[in-house]
Amino acid sequence: MKNILIFIIITVFFSCAEENKPIKEPENSPQAESETISNKIQVLNFATFHMGKTSDANSTEFDENNKKNQQDAKRIAEMISKFKPTIICVEYPTEKDSILQKEYKKYLKDPSESVSWYGEIGLVAFPLAQMNGLKKIYGIDHKMSYNYRIAREIENEIDSITVNNYYENPFKNHPEIGVDRDSLNLLEKLKLMNHPRFLDFLIVVNADILAYAGTDGNFEGADEAAKYYQRNLRIYSNLNRIEMTKEDRVFILSGGSHTAFLREFIERSPKYEMVDTFQYLD
Repeated sequence: MKNILIFIIITVFFSCAEENKPIKEPENSPQAESETISNKIQVLNFATFHMGKTSDANSTEFDENNKKNQQDAKRIAEMISKFKPTIICVEYPTEKDSILQKEYKKYLKDPSESVSWYGEIGLVAFPLAQMNGLKKIYGIDHKMSYNYRIAREIENEIDSITVNNYYENPFKNHPEIGVDRDSLNLLEKLKLMNHPRFLDFLIVVNADILAYAGTDGNFEGADEAAKYYQRNLRIYSNLNRIEMTKEDRVFILSGGSHTAFLREFIERSPKYEMVDTFQYLD
């Protein structure tokens, strides 16, 4: 019994100590490196913000028509190109595939011309696909509306204290990611957004926090959160519709919250294996 108590105390101590460390890029362990040698399809699951007009509740200031921003985006594509993707998936509705292919073909006719079509798709995905000789880009998005404001629109009788405190300061428990993203350059923004702690935060702020909200006997918050889980599962389902072999290398470019959910699904997948994003952000 004494030994068990000592083990628990040590475990808690190191857990707390880890939380207080400044954020840094994940390190590759020998175990992680050995796990990448497998028969699974390699996936680079990459989080971005929308580099153009967006209806998202939280947006990042970015002028997609600014020449320097376009050059910086292309440099990101060049860095990711080291992954040598054979399949590129983007956050664009599958039912609009003909439009996506038409725009990509227009880009291929003159790749020297900067294209900001659909923000990050034209700025990053198009040049990345061109660099790797790809003739097609896959849109895997599935649009579904959900009311992320529901917790503030109902008389919350589940746990209004937790919800209100969280919305008042969502970065309270993770101050290391609560930085002014508009003060960072593009590479710094993307490094922040792809960090595991930031991805965890995006799931909580976009969905899980709503499970603390609901009226007496009802589940308004949880039901809205379920819609966002459903949307991301459908995005994952669209990914699984793409024909691929174990020799393929898949790059997924999407908004951070979708990346966060896809990370959860891919980590448990019998088919895919994620590579370390930070290998391609140096």
